[in-house]
Amino acid sequence: MATYFKTTARNYSDVSVTADGIDTDQFLQATEGLVKIFDLFGNVFTVVQSDMNGNIKKIRERFLTNPAGNSTLQKLVLAEKAEKKKTATEGLLWLTRGLDFTLQSLEHSEANPSVELSASFTKGYEGTLRPHHGMLVRPIFAMAMKACPYRADFYAKLGSDQGLVQQDLSAYLAGLRKIVVDIQKFYADNKL
Repeated sequence: MATYFKTTARNYSDVSVTADGIDTDQFLQATEGLVKIFDLFGNVFTVVQSDMNGNIKKIRERFLTNPAGNSTLQKLVLAEKAEKKKTATEGLLWLTRGLDFTLQSLEHSEANPSVELSASFTKGYEGTLRPHHGMLVRPIFAMAMKACPYRADFYAKLGSDQGLVQQDLSAYLAGLRKIVVDIQKFYADNKL
């Protein structure tokens, strides 16, 4: 009985993090798996999926120009900065914001088992993406939050054994948190 988290190509806890940074290709594989979790919501978060997939594409295209030189996210961003480019750098920034939104929303849901997903994702949005969105985008997200599936329906789609779902979700979120914090710290330290 595998949970959703065991069906993805890579889990965030399996992404290599060395002194040079976060492995770019492994990060992208894990993030593609995370984006697919929104399929379990129906069409609610297509705007989020589309944005995240677009940012993954920007990072992957940059990575493929020089896989060895762009082997970590940090090397990729610093190389782009040296060339006075910022396509992948901005893509990673927005992707990290989307990951943080997902992380905080699911952490809130995990910590509050009696709260519906709409409330957890609204809380996650308030602390992550909302400050960066203008007045035209905010109502789109407000409507998406209201259209979230019921918590029980979503968790059932994650796996039939809810004890295993909780275990795998906790491990998944711990790995994701480490990656998000590392990227945010790198951006802050380098004033990006």
